[in-house]
Amino acid sequence: MSKISDRLNRLSYSQTFVMSNKARDMKAAGIDVISLTLGEPDFDVPQKIKQAAFDAINENYSHYSPVPGFLELRQAISAKLKRDNDLDYKPTQICVSNGAKQSIINVLLAIINDGDEVILPAPYWVSYDEMVKVVGGTSVFIETSIDTEFKITAEQLEKAITPKTKALLYSSPCNPSGSYYTREELEAIANVMAKHPDITIISDEIYEFINYGGEHVSIASFPQVYEQTAVINGMSKAFAMTGWRIGYSACPTWLASACDKVQGQMTSGANTVAQRASIAALQMDPSELQYMITEFEKRRDLVFELMKDIKGFKCNLPKSAFYFFPDISYYLGKTLNGTEIKNADDFAMFLLENAHVGCVGGVSFGSPECIRFSYAASEEELKEAMRRIKDCLDQF
Repeated sequence: MSKISDRLNRLSYSQTFVMSNKARDMKAAGIDVISLTLGEPDFDVPQKIKQAAFDAINENYSHYSPVPGFLELRQAISAKLKRDNDLDYKPTQICVSNGAKQSIINVLLAIINDGDEVILPAPYWVSYDEMVKVVGGTSVFIETSIDTEFKITAEQLEKAITPKTKALLYSSPCNPSGSYYTREELEAIANVMAKHPDITIISDEIYEFINYGGEHVSIASFPQVYEQTAVINGMSKAFAMTGWRIGYSACPTWLASACDKVQGQMTSGANTVAQRASIAALQMDPSELQYMITEFEKRRDLVFELMKDIKGFKCNLPKSAFYFFPDISYYLGKTLNGTEIKNADDFAMFLLENAHVGCVGGVSFGSPECIRFSYAASEEELKEAMRRIKDCLDQF
């Protein structure tokens, strides 16, 4: 009899970390690997945010915070949601967590019973399906393709809904595709969901600010679904605060209270110093972050041009986030240097071992024909990575 629970045995390891750890091991062995695996900005945290953390330490913010976060932080989040998204949320509707990942699973734990269905448009972030498994739910996938910019339609959503459907979970801007839903597309989805008020929409908007000229719209801004939507966001991506582990949810009052209850038994309040620093971050004008967005866009354009020369890559131009998600179906079923390429995970491992470039296969994203590259790296690394991949594949 296994000592490990059935629940844990159903889970997979995060493929993102599997590939990044493999790349680290190869580097430690003296191999020159360029890792484009993790979704992590390569910028430092802005100085005023760091100063707020120093101040918090000196002011002795070293004790427990309220479970849903300091009131001042929840007020700052409330003001940010109004300023940037025209959303009205009271501080009592906000729960600050140890990263947006915890915010999502708080919501799932609060609403999902065994056997409930959660709709996941594919591709989806690797942890979504695993989180659904943890809480006893069943994932229902809606397939998309590069030809539709990896976005579902309202008609597809309507067909996927059953009497067991309890939630819709998606990200816009999307990790891994770099696509986002337009106002018109979201309104059509909102109109479908409004016909099913018992279904909760979980809208992951963590890449909100990393958007190249498009309008970010939160589905919660459509009044017909406000009362059934949980907005998820956090500090990691726009503020380069990945290690500070601050995320948050903004929900209808009933759901916010449930998230507070869940978190109170799991972790209690998030790191107090990081919370105080997050207040300063959220009070910054978004224009103060534009230097990062401008640099990401420059890198995106660079990589897009270089990928055009890589045989067998079908790629669209991402409009947000910092990922490429090329379709590599051309290589599926082939054998490269003794490696049979059954799916994108095999191909990603082939590139790591032969081109010494780390990326993440699309199987755990729900798209086994695609691979994900992060371009949150220097221009020099990106140029060299694309050169290595091209030279490697040209041999075959």
